[in-house]
Amino acid sequence: MRRIAENNGVRVKAYSGTTGVLLAFNLKPEKRKNILGFAISREILSGRGTGRINWLQGILDFEGSTKGPGELVASNIAPIQKFRWSDYAVYPDTIYAYTIHPVYRSGTNIITANNRRTFLETGPRVEIMTQGFSSEDAIIFNRAVASSQAFSRRFTDLDEQIEKARKAGTLGTKTLPQNALDWLSRGMVERMEEFLNQAKDSRWAIDLAIYEYHLPRLHNAMVEAGKRGVKIRILYHSKKNDNASKENEHLLNTPVIPGAILFPRVTSAIMHNKFVVLSRISNNNNYRAEAVLAGSTNWTENGCYRQANVVHMTRTPGILENYAQMFNTLIQTREDKGATKRAINKNNLIPNSPERFGGFSPRSKFADIQAMAKIISSAKQDVLFATAFKLRSEITDALLGSANDAILRMGIQNSSSAKITGVHRDRTASFTAAALLPRGLEGWLRETTAKQKGSIRIHTKAIVVDVTSETPIIISGSHNFSGSASAKNDENYLIIRRDIDVADVYLCEILRIYDHYRFRFSAKEKRKAGLPTAPPVLAGDDSWTGVYFEEGSLKSLDRIRFSGL
Repeated sequence: MRRIAENNGVRVKAYSGTTGVLLAFNLKPEKRKNILGFAISREILSGRGTGRINWLQGILDFEGSTKGPGELVASNIAPIQKFRWSDYAVYPDTIYAYTIHPVYRSGTNIITANNRRTFLETGPRVEIMTQGFSSEDAIIFNRAVASSQAFSRRFTDLDEQIEKARKAGTLGTKTLPQNALDWLSRGMVERMEEFLNQAKDSRWAIDLAIYEYHLPRLHNAMVEAGKRGVKIRILYHSKKNDNASKENEHLLNTPVIPGAILFPRVTSAIMHNKFVVLSRISNNNNYRAEAVLAGSTNWTENGCYRQANVVHMTRTPGILENYAQMFNTLIQTREDKGATKRAINKNNLIPNSPERFGGFSPRSKFADIQAMAKIISSAKQDVLFATAFKLRSEITDALLGSANDAILRMGIQNSSSAKITGVHRDRTASFTAAALLPRGLEGWLRETTAKQKGSIRIHTKAIVVDVTSETPIIISGSHNFSGSASAKNDENYLIIRRDIDVADVYLCEILRIYDHYRFRFSAKEKRKAGLPTAPPVLAGDDSWTGVYFEEGSLKSLDRIRFSGL
């Protein structure tokens, strides 16, 4: 959902996701003089907390601030000096009203924390409803930022909590206390459980294709489904001398899922799928797919809680058929990867301009890579992405585009890449990698990934093209946009065109991940280069606006695209 409002020379365009609202601003030229930023008030118009009004907050303050490390400051005191801001303290299916107040300095003195001579003007008010989970597509991203100021503020005594839970016997196999895991999940695991719980009895079936099946909580949901008489088939990654395979087989039998039929996918590569087909069973034993759960999320503690991931549930008839047929194909060809590839080449042809398509691999001649690169290269306004690992060159080149073109390009990867990551020479492109503040900066709390297995923080595999237009395209799934994902691994992905609501969920969340890590990556790179990393402070005058109106700059294009000019 998108809404636009204008008043007093200020424009705001709001985009609503499931658990986030993006607000993009613009100013008329005559309103720039002496502006210090924006104060944003939010009123809850439905659901829990109806009638509550508060100021959105930020972590930056003016020079001379005495606020504590990690302490937030209300935007009417320390205004937002950006032309794009997001609110992630929202609930699904809830109506919010945002009023944008331009903040100006009084007089000619530079504003500091000790001299806050400012005044607010009334700007536009925009009402918008966050998305829920009852539509044809229901999408949820976990929070997953244990390496964040918010996590560090909320769980200041984490080590003590872990030790307390261990002594009380409530930690079990978990690496963090349950309240910390719940915060990181942000409802993702609960939605996965609810999806499985739709299968009420023996007239229902659950077909699961899974790479890593290691989370006891989701296994318990499958056990309970088996007890209800649900027909369950599980195809799982099985590779000789492979730790993930050993963990799969251990949990699948601890305890056994009543009535479940288990199919090991024998492969020398990776059975990298993570999808569920939920079906109704007719009286003559025919399966009719009712819903699919897909995305990038492995059934592990890291996948559900620590790594940035997405679960995408859909009820689109054509896609349901794609996934149901593919599951049966995988069962039939589970010991012959070549047969799987031949079946996909023949039966899962990629349309030239797919409106909604469920795609699979392995396939020949990198046909999926070519199709994805073509979609990215068709961008007319913007390209956003969140990816995990090294990309095949066709995808990398398409994401990079032409130097200084008119396409806004913003992306995040799990690790640094010489070609795709960093402050790129192109003034309209900015790419970054996951990073954290292990020592903190002055005024910032120390961040940590303690108790996380491995170093993967971004596991999402999503690309959104022309998201600020009326014809966005989304690519999302388990596919890593790599050569192995195309030619060797079992993968799945969705391509969805012209669905603004779906696009806006991905927009809000990719930008959340991007903005979170962008500053941290920059600070890390400066530290590596021996450059000073003093904490940023708010400008005491209107100089901060200059780069947003500098023709051809990244921030100027960001302002233009997102505010809908």
